[in-house]
Amino acid sequence: MTAPARDALVAVATLLAPDAPEVAARAAAAHDDQDAYLREHADRLDDRGIDEPFPLLPWVALVDALTDHGLLAEVDWKEAPDEIAGQLRALRSAPRADELWTSLGESELPTYEFLEAAGYRLTDTGTALAVLDIESDCYPLVLLPAARAGDLVALAETAGFTAAPLGTVET
Repeated sequence: MTAPARDALVAVATLLAPDAPEVAARAAAAHDDQDAYLREHADRLDDRGIDEPFPLLPWVALVDALTDHGLLAEVDWKEAPDEIAGQLRALRSAPRADELWTSLGESELPTYEFLEAAGYRLTDTGTALAVLDIESDCYPLVLLPAARAGDLVALAETAGFTAAPLGTVET
């Protein structure tokens, strides 16, 4: 990963966790020395089946650090809407919109359709729902200011990873 890519990774971490510099530090550590990061976080990474360096490791480190700070919900591809709504609502970055969360939890849509609908509905609160793609069968989900969703996508791309807002059009 080049210096601009590392800088973009740190910028993504800072965007998603502005009050938790430890998140950026962990992502940067995974970028700077994957072997050391693997040793230090072996138990956690073993749960993901990761035991050797690979290109997505800094992105996975970011996902894990965001999770540890209550800023990311990782949901299964077939998770129930009420479970997803509950996990998103519990994030520190979640808007305080009780009626929205309650109505989302009552949905019966399949997971991806639900995420698209939830993302669309969240834009009314000024919040974007985005997925950080770690190439698995789960959705690592973050909430951020809607006005910054484009920045997230561009920074992730510069870092060599993928982030995508959900529900940017009505579903």
